[in-house]
Amino acid sequence: MTKEQGLPQNLNVVVTAEQIQKRVRDIARQISADYEGKTLHLVGVLDNAFVFMADLIRALDIPVVCQFVKPYFSEKLQGGIATTQIFFSPELNVDGQEVLLVEGLMQSGVTTEFLLRNMLSRGAVSARVVVLLDRQSQRRVSLRPDYFGFLIDAPFVVGYGLGGPLLGRNLPYVASFEDGSEPGI
Repeated sequence: MTKEQGLPQNLNVVVTAEQIQKRVRDIARQISADYEGKTLHLVGVLDNAFVFMADLIRALDIPVVCQFVKPYFSEKLQGGIATTQIFFSPELNVDGQEVLLVEGLMQSGVTTEFLLRNMLSRGAVSARVVVLLDRQSQRRVSLRPDYFGFLIDAPFVVGYGLGGPLLGRNLPYVASFEDGSEPGI
């Protein structure tokens, strides 16, 4: 364990703090140009988006409204078939707004696709997605982020707002564990 943060020493840095900050500025420039003259409603998907979204909004040169949603899931048996229901709270009013969904990590894309469709069904003028990390190898739907920071394949990462339920989110970089496992942190 590192004495300062209580984390195991077997971490491999996947993306450095400097790489993250440079890429966030680049993404912000692109988003600012794409939405010039408009107010953008950013919707952060908790828990993994909070650090990325904080840095992103400070780098944007356009008016922004910040909101957060927390998705949750329910397994339901219907006719002998297990289905997953996706819900989120709070309910957002995005009618007539330009919406950018902000995620720290996109994996399967199922939740992201659901949230994008939901925003459009609530009357959003447009709904796009920006992610810091894109794990395309895990995608289960045909969805690509409109803006992304880095492609990754590491099975479990911590840092920069990502990680286990207790520790690791405060690291300024993104790291994986040497053995590829998910730690019990």
